[in-house]
Amino acid sequence: MAAAGSKVVVVTGASSGIGRACAAHLANRGHRVFGAQRRAGDAAPGVEMMQMDVTDDASVNAAIAAIHRHAGRIDAVINNAGTAVMGSVEDTSMAEAHAQLETNFFGVLRVCRAVLPVMRAQGSGHLINISSLAGVLGLPFSGLYSASKFALEGMSESLRHETRPFGIKSS
Repeated sequence: MAAAGSKVVVVTGASSGIGRACAAHLANRGHRVFGAQRRAGDAAPGVEMMQMDVTDDASVNAAIAAIHRHAGRIDAVINNAGTAVMGSVEDTSMAEAHAQLETNFFGVLRVCRAVLPVMRAQGSGHLINISSLAGVLGLPFSGLYSASKFALEGMSESLRHETRPFGIKSS
Protein backbone atom coordinates (compact mmCIF):
# COMPACT_ATOMS: atom_id res chain seq x y z
CA MET A 1 0.00 0.00 0.00
CA ALA A 2 1.23 3.47 -0.86
CA ALA A 3 2.09 6.01 1.80
CA ALA A 4 -0.45 8.61 2.93
CA GLY A 5 -0.37 11.63 0.65
CA SER A 6 1.00 9.62 -2.25
CA LYS A 7 -0.47 9.90 -5.73
CA VAL A 8 -2.60 7.33 -7.55
CA VAL A 9 -1.01 6.75 -10.95
CA VAL A 10 -2.18 4.64 -13.89
CA VAL A 11 0.47 3.47 -16.37
CA THR A 12 -0.69 1.84 -19.60
CA GLY A 13 1.62 -0.62 -21.29
CA ALA A 14 3.09 -1.49 -17.90
CA SER A 15 3.90 -5.11 -18.67
CA SER A 16 7.30 -4.36 -20.25
CA GLY A 17 9.81 -1.75 -21.36
CA ILE A 18 9.36 1.92 -20.49
CA GLY A 19 5.90 1.34 -18.99
CA ARG A 20 7.15 -1.32 -16.59
CA ALA A 21 10.15 0.82 -15.63
CA CYS A 22 7.95 3.89 -15.01
CA ALA A 23 5.47 1.88 -12.94
CA ALA A 24 8.25 0.33 -10.83
CA HIS A 25 9.97 3.69 -10.32
CA LEU A 26 6.76 5.39 -9.19
CA ALA A 27 5.85 2.50 -6.86
CA ASN A 28 9.36 2.65 -5.34
CA ARG A 29 8.79 6.37 -4.67
CA GLY A 30 5.72 5.53 -2.60
CA HIS A 31 2.93 6.13 -5.08
CA ARG A 32 0.00 3.77 -5.56
CA VAL A 33 0.49 2.53 -9.10
CA PHE A 34 -1.98 0.66 -11.25
CA GLY A 35 -0.30 -0.91 -14.24
CA ALA A 36 -2.48 -1.64 -17.24
CA GLN A 37 -1.79 -4.39 -19.72
CA ARG A 38 -3.72 -6.33 -22.37
CA ARG A 39 -3.20 -9.77 -20.89
CA ALA A 40 -2.62 -11.00 -17.38
CA GLY A 41 1.06 -11.20 -16.52
CA ASP A 42 3.74 -10.44 -13.99
CA ALA A 43 3.77 -7.10 -12.23
CA ALA A 44 6.72 -5.02 -11.18
CA PRO A 45 7.08 -5.02 -7.37
CA GLY A 46 4.54 -2.74 -5.71
CA VAL A 47 2.43 -2.32 -8.87
CA GLU A 48 -1.21 -3.39 -8.93
CA MET A 49 -1.86 -4.78 -12.40
CA MET A 50 -5.18 -4.34 -14.18
CA GLN A 51 -6.25 -5.85 -17.47
CA MET A 52 -6.94 -3.10 -20.01
CA ASP A 53 -6.89 -3.29 -23.80
CA VAL A 54 -6.55 0.30 -25.03
CA THR A 55 -8.10 -0.72 -28.36
CA ASP A 56 -11.39 -1.63 -26.68
CA ASP A 57 -13.80 1.00 -25.27
CA ALA A 58 -15.43 -1.36 -22.76
CA SER A 59 -12.08 -2.61 -21.48
CA VAL A 60 -10.74 0.91 -20.93
CA ASN A 61 -13.92 2.18 -19.29
CA ALA A 62 -14.15 -0.86 -16.98
CA ALA A 63 -10.50 -0.62 -15.90
CA ILE A 64 -10.63 3.13 -15.20
CA ALA A 65 -13.89 2.70 -13.26
CA ALA A 66 -12.38 -0.17 -11.23
CA ILE A 67 -9.25 1.82 -10.42
CA HIS A 68 -11.33 4.81 -9.36
CA ARG A 69 -13.52 2.55 -7.19
CA HIS A 70 -10.48 0.91 -5.54
CA ALA A 71 -8.40 4.04 -5.01
CA GLY A 72 -11.03 6.78 -4.76
CA ARG A 73 -9.12 9.04 -7.12
CA ILE A 74 -6.74 9.07 -10.08
CA ASP A 75 -4.00 11.70 -9.91
CA ALA A 76 -2.03 10.87 -13.04
CA VAL A 77 -2.13 8.72 -16.14
CA ILE A 78 0.92 7.82 -18.17
CA ASN A 79 -0.34 6.76 -21.59
CA ASN A 80 2.53 4.55 -22.64
CA ALA A 81 0.89 1.59 -24.41
CA GLY A 82 2.04 1.49 -27.99
CA THR A 83 3.23 -0.52 -30.91
CA ALA A 84 5.55 0.13 -33.84
CA VAL A 85 4.97 -1.01 -37.39
CA MET A 86 8.10 -0.37 -39.41
CA GLY A 87 8.36 -0.49 -43.17
CA SER A 88 7.77 1.67 -46.17
CA VAL A 89 4.41 3.39 -46.49
CA GLU A 90 3.87 1.60 -49.79
CA ASP A 91 4.41 -1.83 -48.23
CA THR A 92 2.40 -1.26 -45.05
CA SER A 93 -1.00 -2.91 -45.33
CA MET A 94 -4.19 -1.05 -44.49
CA ALA A 95 -4.77 -3.51 -41.63
CA GLU A 96 -1.32 -2.71 -40.20
CA ALA A 97 -1.97 1.03 -40.59
CA HIS A 98 -5.32 0.79 -38.81
CA ALA A 99 -3.80 -1.28 -35.99
CA GLN A 100 -0.96 1.23 -35.56
CA LEU A 101 -3.32 4.19 -35.20
CA GLU A 102 -5.81 2.19 -33.12
CA THR A 103 -3.23 1.56 -30.40
CA ASN A 104 -0.95 4.60 -30.52
CA PHE A 105 -3.56 7.30 -31.09
CA PHE A 106 -7.09 6.04 -30.45
CA GLY A 107 -5.90 4.04 -27.43
CA VAL A 108 -4.61 7.21 -25.78
CA LEU A 109 -7.79 9.04 -26.74
CA ARG A 110 -9.91 6.31 -25.11
CA VAL A 111 -7.96 6.43 -21.87
CA CYS A 112 -8.07 10.25 -21.75
CA ARG A 113 -11.82 10.29 -22.38
CA ALA A 114 -12.38 7.69 -19.63
CA VAL A 115 -10.28 9.42 -16.98
CA LEU A 116 -11.06 13.09 -17.68
CA PRO A 117 -14.45 13.09 -15.88
CA VAL A 118 -12.72 11.72 -12.76
CA MET A 119 -10.00 14.38 -12.92
CA ARG A 120 -12.47 17.20 -13.62
CA ALA A 121 -14.54 16.15 -10.57
CA GLN A 122 -11.33 16.18 -8.46
CA GLY A 123 -10.24 19.52 -9.88
CA SER A 124 -6.79 18.11 -10.60
CA GLY A 125 -4.83 15.51 -12.49
CA HIS A 126 -1.99 15.00 -14.90
CA LEU A 127 -2.09 13.27 -18.28
CA ILE A 128 1.26 12.27 -19.73
CA ASN A 129 1.08 10.99 -23.30
CA ILE A 130 4.25 9.23 -24.37
CA SER A 131 5.19 10.21 -27.90
CA SER A 132 8.38 9.95 -29.91
CA LEU A 133 10.84 11.91 -31.98
CA ALA A 134 8.88 10.35 -34.85
CA GLY A 135 5.94 12.51 -33.74
CA VAL A 136 7.74 15.71 -34.69
CA LEU A 137 9.99 14.45 -37.49
CA GLY A 138 8.95 11.88 -40.07
CA LEU A 139 11.50 9.10 -40.26
CA PRO A 140 12.13 6.76 -43.21
CA PHE A 141 10.38 3.39 -43.00
CA SER A 142 8.21 4.49 -40.10
CA GLY A 143 5.55 6.52 -41.89
CA LEU A 144 2.57 4.97 -40.11
CA TYR A 145 4.29 5.02 -36.74
CA SER A 146 5.13 8.69 -37.36
CA ALA A 147 1.53 9.37 -38.42
CA SER A 148 0.24 7.89 -35.15
CA LYS A 149 2.66 9.97 -33.09
CA PHE A 150 2.02 13.19 -35.08
CA ALA A 151 -1.70 12.70 -34.36
CA LEU A 152 -0.89 12.14 -30.69
CA GLU A 153 1.20 15.33 -30.56
CA GLY A 154 -1.64 17.40 -32.05
CA MET A 155 -4.27 15.98 -29.74
CA SER A 156 -2.05 16.40 -26.69
CA GLU A 157 -1.36 20.04 -27.54
CA SER A 158 -5.08 20.78 -27.89
CA LEU A 159 -5.89 18.80 -24.74
CA ARG A 160 -3.41 20.89 -22.76
CA HIS A 161 -5.44 24.02 -23.52
CA GLU A 162 -8.81 22.34 -22.97
CA THR A 163 -7.98 20.85 -19.56
CA ARG A 164 -6.03 23.73 -18.02
CA PRO A 165 -9.18 25.51 -16.69
CA PHE A 166 -10.08 22.32 -14.77
CA GLY A 167 -6.72 22.06 -12.95
CA ILE A 168 -5.62 19.18 -15.20
CA LYS A 169 -2.17 19.26 -16.75
CA SER A 170 -1.57 17.49 -20.03
CA SER A 171 1.78 16.83 -21.62
